[in-house]
Amino acid sequence: MEFQELIRRRYSVREYVAAPVSEGALERILEAGRLAPTAANRQPFRIVVLDAGSRREALGRVYPRPWFLQAPIVICVCGVPEEAWVRKDGRSHLDVDAAIVMDHMILAAADEDLGTCWIANFDVGAAREVFELRAGEVPLLLTTLGHAADRPTPKERRSLDSLVRRIR
Repeated sequence: MEFQELIRRRYSVREYVAAPVSEGALERILEAGRLAPTAANRQPFRIVVLDAGSRREALGRVYPRPWFLQAPIVICVCGVPEEAWVRKDGRSHLDVDAAIVMDHMILAAADEDLGTCWIANFDVGAAREVFELRAGEVPLLLTTLGHAADRPTPKERRSLDSLVRRIR
């Protein structure tokens, strides 16, 4: 698919059908995350893939929305703070790196005709437990992954002129 079409087609899915995600599609999505650029190529992230089928009740403690529990897969992008690149002023780029990884994966999912919904507002403690995180892994972002049952609702976007400033 042409990139401009892909970025216009991607949207936050909030209703899923009960159909599995093919292993091939999942592997391509995960590979897109693996290939995402990170500051100084530190790759300070881990990706945890949860087959939601038998874990729906536990997932409800992480993010209690009905549509969240419909998706067959939930992916957690974790940061590993001690592996992150830190700028001279002390600012870690861990969050930026995780966001790039997630963005690559959700665009790859859209290219596979699969739906996602980027989630940052979740119970961190419950996520640590449900996703069985290891020491040093910090849950930063979640996304559902599955076949969409809903259709995108056009979102109002600010104009390019209101967002971009050019200096010559």
